Amino acid sequence: MTRRLIQLFLGLSLYGLSIALIIRADLGLDPWDVLSQGVFERFAEPAGLGFGMVVNLIGMAVLLLWIPLRQKPGIGTIANVLVIGSVAGLALRYIPADPVLPVRSLFLATGIVLNGVASGAYIGAGLGPGPRDGLMTGLVARTGWPIKAVRTAIELTVVVAGWALGGSVGVGTILYALAIGPLVQIFLPAFTVGKEDGRKTLPDREPAGPA
Repeated sequence: MTRRLIQLFLGLSLYGLSIALIIRADLGLDPWDVLSQGVFERFAEPAGLGFGMVVNLIGMAVLLLWIPLRQKPGIGTIANVLVIGSVAGLALRYIPADPVLPVRSLFLATGIVLNGVASGAYIGAGLGPGPRDGLMTGLVARTGWPIKAVRTAIELTVVVAGWALGGSVGVGTILYALAIGPLVQIFLPAFTVGKEDGRKTLPDREPAGPA
């Protein structure tokens, strides 16, 4: 359990850092952070709330949707809601804004890879899914719809909503969508706790991305 907890919080912290790097790259965000940025710029920033707080609040709102789906959160679920946004908000204070294009490209590439590593670490700890993953699996269980259809519908919904609110959609959004599944597939076996072979614990579905 000690290893699980250390890995969980390290993974969530690295996930928050990866979000900050992708934001500073300013080349397009992953779907859920498109929504977070749109909500931040439209509502939270004028009210004096930070971006990290918006990430946490959206996580809490998604977690409330688990109630009718009868999903049960774990330690990792609650930690996800509290840690990722807080670390992202802190990192944004120290990562320079508006860098030159080569640095922005480096930020984007590093952020996406780090996101994959962080996802493998916190999911591999086995202490509960993130709010967004739980929403997806809950909808699949309740509706019987295919996982890919549910995942695509959720991500398209949040991207469109975030873009309408002013969130950043760009090449980074596409690269993230293409890369995150394979990256998690690579790193998850290495970080899975409790099995001699991490591949035995891989889900029988394409990783949906943590968050």
